[in-house]
Amino acid sequence: MTPPAARRRPLAVAVAQPASISFDVAGNAIRHAALVRRAAARAVVFPELSLTGYELDADPVGPGDVRLAPLVAACADTGTVALVGAPVLGESGRHIAVLAVDGAGARIAYRKMWLGGDERRTFVAGRAPAVIAVDEWRLGLAICRDTGVAEHASATVALGVDAYVAGVCEREADRAVQPARARRLTADHEVWVVVAAFAGPTGGGFDDTSGRSAVWRPDGTSAVVLDRHPGGIGRVVLHDVASGSSRGRSGQDPP
Repeated sequence: MTPPAARRRPLAVAVAQPASISFDVAGNAIRHAALVRRAAARAVVFPELSLTGYELDADPVGPGDVRLAPLVAACADTGTVALVGAPVLGESGRHIAVLAVDGAGARIAYRKMWLGGDERRTFVAGRAPAVIAVDEWRLGLAICRDTGVAEHASATVALGVDAYVAGVCEREADRAVQPARARRLTADHEVWVVVAAFAGPTGGGFDDTSGRSAVWRPDGTSAVVLDRHPGGIGRVVLHDVASGSSRGRSGQDPP
């Protein structure tokens, strides 16, 4: 008799809405670290350009930047991988990127492929989709406008992913954009969708952001949705569909 396939351990994932201050990388890293410690999650997802605010002329943040030390320490103490947003410098120019931070330090995990608006004036588009492995789970990475491009989702999912994970910055007037995109992603690809959005003012003309970071199950239902206030955390435990669970449980940490 063939033994049943081993099931993966569930993965605790959180979305975070930091109260980011424009250009204050040192202070924002401390605020990120505090949210990591509160989240009690294996992976914590932050919004687009969360370390600098949505300031397109902010200086690049390198993986070895000493200002990230409090965040690295928090990840080391909690066993967390933090996916944070920052401008970075590459061989071809400046990129909007995701830094993966853990107890060993930081690395550039993904560069935004689909730039929007004024971003094209100061940044260079990334060239390839990316996946980060956390334990036995594969998280496909995206940043804001990427989530609305079917080609990006298809190329990312083709790498083999369990969840499509994005950091975004949206105005309150555009608050319906991300839920609509998430439902399309789950319908097309049947993966978890995890979106961390800015809450509160964040610079770059985004004085009234949407907040409402959320996680959607592969069947398109929402597992957790935050409000518009900075400082909130939403935590969901991802399970394999075969586990017999309802595909996850969720909890929200109030702001």
